[in-house]
Amino acid sequence: MIELAVTTAGAMQALGERIGHKCRAGDLVLLVGDLGAGKTTLVQGLGLALGVAERVTSPTFVIARVHATASGLPNLLHVDAYRLGSALEFDDLDLAADVDESVTVVEWGEGKAEQLARDYLVVRISRSDIGVDETRRVAISAVGSRWTLSDLEVLARA
Repeated sequence: MIELAVTTAGAMQALGERIGHKCRAGDLVLLVGDLGAGKTTLVQGLGLALGVAERVTSPTFVIARVHATASGLPNLLHVDAYRLGSALEFDDLDLAADVDESVTVVEWGEGKAEQLARDYLVVRISRSDIGVDETRRVAISAVGSRWTLSDLEVLARA
């Protein structure tokens, strides 16, 4: 696991870009954090790295959105599991067919989306305890063998 401080929305987006540049088809990234922590901002950066042309917004009300990417890159499957109560409800979305060909990012996915892949990244974002401070604490950990410690260290470099 690596931990870093992210001081601005632009820096959160840049972290997302670094993650996106390392992703390939079949990758799963779970985002954990409170409302307003910066999860969607991170996905916007990931989308930039994959060449998503449209604006990336939270799919809270549609639950899942597939974004087309630049030629030769996997699509971005962006899921918001906030309104889903369990892994069973998540499973009902039937995302398995899209996962193998996409980079799948699931906001609020902890405890719901892990069954989509054997290997995945978990990105935990927490807000600063200081009222007006934009600093976020980010912890990135890997499950499985897909992501190495050196991969995580590259993600931590600003």
